[in-house]
Amino acid sequence: MDRATRLGEGGIGSLLLKFSTPAIVGMIAQALYNVVDRIFVGQGIGPQGIAGVTVAFPFMMVMMAFGMLVGFGAASLISIRLGQKRRAEAEQALGNGLVLLAGIGVAITVVGLLFLDPGLRLFGASPAVLPYARQYLQVILLGAVFQTVGFGLNAVIRGEGNPRIAMATMLIGAVLNTILDPILIFGFGWAMRGAALATVLSQAVSATWVLSYFLRGRSLLRLRACHLRLRAAVCLPIVAMGSPQFTMHIAASVINGILNNQLYAYGGDLAISAMGVVYAVMMLVIMPIFGINQGAQPIIGYNYGAGNYDRVKKTLQAAAAVATLICMSGFLAVMLYPTKVIALFSRDDPALVELGARAICICLAMLPIVGFQIVGASYFQAVGKPKHAMFLGLSRQVLLLIPAVLILPRLFGLDGLWAALPAADLGSSVLTGIWLFAELRHLHRRHGETIAARNLLGIEAGHPLQDSAVQG
Repeated sequence: MDRATRLGEGGIGSLLLKFSTPAIVGMIAQALYNVVDRIFVGQGIGPQGIAGVTVAFPFMMVMMAFGMLVGFGAASLISIRLGQKRRAEAEQALGNGLVLLAGIGVAITVVGLLFLDPGLRLFGASPAVLPYARQYLQVILLGAVFQTVGFGLNAVIRGEGNPRIAMATMLIGAVLNTILDPILIFGFGWAMRGAALATVLSQAVSATWVLSYFLRGRSLLRLRACHLRLRAAVCLPIVAMGSPQFTMHIAASVINGILNNQLYAYGGDLAISAMGVVYAVMMLVIMPIFGINQGAQPIIGYNYGAGNYDRVKKTLQAAAAVATLICMSGFLAVMLYPTKVIALFSRDDPALVELGARAICICLAMLPIVGFQIVGASYFQAVGKPKHAMFLGLSRQVLLLIPAVLILPRLFGLDGLWAALPAADLGSSVLTGIWLFAELRHLHRRHGETIAARNLLGIEAGHPLQDSAVQG
């Protein structure tokens, strides 16, 4: 059974499992970078170290945003060109993408180091936390080219149709980072620089692995020197196709900066440390849902295009159910053992454990409905309605969260700041639910029309046979 037949006729559950598993593993590996760094930094350096990583994180999100801009854009263009049987142009997109990724990585290093301290202050670094954040981010910026190239080309591997290699890339980096963190932080005593170096070395190995995939003939496409010359006709479509993901991540970086400044204003450096822990835990729960989305999108998209609206609905329901189950499991673990979860990051600081336990219970109060919201927003992307998808995605991360972050602390202090996250989750979930309800009614109507049309065609096709039988 070929891919198209499987998408149109295969069991929904087995298809979702097959397509989602590599992406889920890759997303968990991506989340582990943040979780592992903050655990070892918290245990080895303390709350100020976690705060340093937290205020440096918006910088890292900017780096990832540029990797997505080129990587996702190149992957989309390559998929289109391969579908059009224009392999040479697909390889040209790969070569131009690599040059763009490398150039952007170098530019980020130069600009980031030039404006390091002002940027960190802008993102919420206090005088006490600034030295920790500086030590960490200096090393991260020196290795920016590894992150942009590794992350960007890995998206191309996924777009080429090899999700298992893409998964392996993420796993290699995550496992190596987990091994190197304690060695460099504790064994060599390099503290913040050790944590950052572990990340950079892991990303360098991942980038080398990805490049070798394209250079050693294992890929469908090959990197060729003749395609390394930048061409506007190739670069402009890449940037255009990657801009939605880029916009979302830049917006998330801005939100992190605003949130850090509000945290410092209402709770000091300890509040920033607590939010750093909360964010790491939240990402560990939510990142697998993005993997589910990646698995559901081709199933939904194919069947929507084929007019199999009942299968579209069933796929959406299955993806939302699995996402909700994941979120509910994370929610129960956090609510039953909040102190133990926070203590994983810094058991020797009772103030951080106490504040973090309160913060995580409030921040993740709406976690059970977040999976539905993320899957619902992604559904609109899968059926060719990117504006709907972007609006719903931004509603949770920007449109509702920014006002909540700015207004609620004025009314309820630090607790209001923690409550901004579940308030945005609830509001965006309601919006998503309203839009999805209308969409599903539309699908139900179209499904009925399709069945009626097929039945009518079947009857009309039967008339000549019936007439022949009567004549016979």
